[in-house]
Amino acid sequence: MKIGFIGLGVMGRPMVGHLIAAGHEVFLYRVKDVSQHLVEAGKALDNPKAVAEAADVIILMLPDTPDVEAVLFGDDGVAQGLAMGKLVIDMSSISPFATKAFAARIAEIGAGYVDAPVSGGEVGAKNAALTIMVGASEGDFERALPLLKLMGKNITRIGGVGDGQTAKVVNQIIVGLTIEAVAEGLTLAKASGADPAKVREALMGGFASSRILEVHGERMINETFDPGFRIRLHRKDIGLALESAKALDLYLPHAANLQQLMNKAIADGLGDKDHSALIKALS
Repeated sequence: MKIGFIGLGVMGRPMVGHLIAAGHEVFLYRVKDVSQHLVEAGKALDNPKAVAEAADVIILMLPDTPDVEAVLFGDDGVAQGLAMGKLVIDMSSISPFATKAFAARIAEIGAGYVDAPVSGGEVGAKNAALTIMVGASEGDFERALPLLKLMGKNITRIGGVGDGQTAKVVNQIIVGLTIEAVAEGLTLAKASGADPAKVREALMGGFASSRILEVHGERMINETFDPGFRIRLHRKDIGLALESAKALDLYLPHAANLQQLMNKAIADGLGDKDHSALIKALS
């Protein structure tokens, strides 16, 4: 299959590597020095329009909503190179409301649209073990599924376009608040004179056990804060959650508090550290 891939960051590079390894012909945009090696097996093009013209399926893995909008609808954007029957798969984590608007504009061209944000971080991307939350029509989902299976293991169609992004926002609330809970707990343990490592070890055998206590708790104790998933990007996702809450007249007090803790972490110079470094913002 001819696949376009735009967004060769920490997550995008290993994801496109799996597509290349499966034998697909891949057209690339936004190639930087760190992703130059991918050009040996793919082809770098000058702009998103050229990628869309060359490919049958165009996959995006970009940082934020404005990036996706610019790549889709800006000068020489993907939309200008699309034709009837092509498929756009956006694997970025962006606004559910914007996603629905983007999909409607793409549908006017006659192309399909799938929102498929991921969870699992760099490790999941490298191991093709990402959790992928999909919003799409049943037909577009079936078209996308063989490619998604090359990048992830737990792949769920939530519902129509935008529902995948909603699931990702929910994921980020739960992950972020659990990280904050672990950080507060270990901070209390240390201040009380207890060994945080021993406290964590004890809790791993009880009802408080979680993947975040296991992985992020260990990072907090060892102060190994290389990303991972950057606090700056997680704050962006919590911002999306609060935007959705405002639009829907919902009260999400703990998500709002989490955003403030992330604001402090970024003000303290921790924005590009792993989100487990939130513990440093408590001290």
